Amino acid sequence: MTSIEVIIDRQLRRWEMERQKKLDTAKDKSAPKKMPIVTISRQRGSRGSYLAEELAARLDHQLLHREIIDKICASSGYRRQVIESLDDKTRSNIELWFDGIIKGQYVDASNYLMYLLKIIRSISAHSGVIIVGRGANFIISPQEGFHIRVIADINTRINNLIKYQDISKEDAELAVKKADKERSDFISSNFRRDINDTSAYDLFINTTYIGIKEALEMAILGIKSKADSLNS
Repeated sequence: MTSIEVIIDRQLRRWEMERQKKLDTAKDKSAPKKMPIVTISRQRGSRGSYLAEELAARLDHQLLHREIIDKICASSGYRRQVIESLDDKTRSNIELWFDGIIKGQYVDASNYLMYLLKIIRSISAHSGVIIVGRGANFIISPQEGFHIRVIADINTRINNLIKYQDISKEDAELAVKKADKERSDFISSNFRRDINDTSAYDLFINTTYIGIKEALEMAILGIKSKADSLNS
């Protein structure tokens, strides 16, 4: 079993335990505080992935990055388990949402995108998760998520790759430019949106001048503030 499969299996067990706990406490009328699902979109070399790791550790959330999401989408078994981790009412609501959106904006969507939409939407029904990449902020509504975009100027990003990934300046430049195009094209072709559209995020963090420690505190403050708004 690969490390990614271990992470997925662990998370599926956690969701199943949460589902069972909800069933066991269904008679309890005191609803727990609703927390927004956190999504992080980042430019290559902005240290957005590192910020996501630190944020997951601080909040005790599970970090689900692109490779994990793609692995779930590619496996019918994992897709089934994710959906089965939901209670009947939530599952039914997601099916209604999915049917509606496929008949509308995504009528000609690829199989991968259809799987992605349903999986991200299903994951968002759980708490304690940070999703990195894959356009999750364009799938999870502003009323349900806290969406972060991490950016930096190109020289900072190139220098970060040289420093933290030990690659040449030439390779770093190519990696940054390639990632920028691929990520922008992915959002444009699948969601018909601009990846840098400010209206799609709750918080933009520019790590050119803001350190990760400070960025982390900003993110936590924003998440808590939105949680308060959602529960007011």
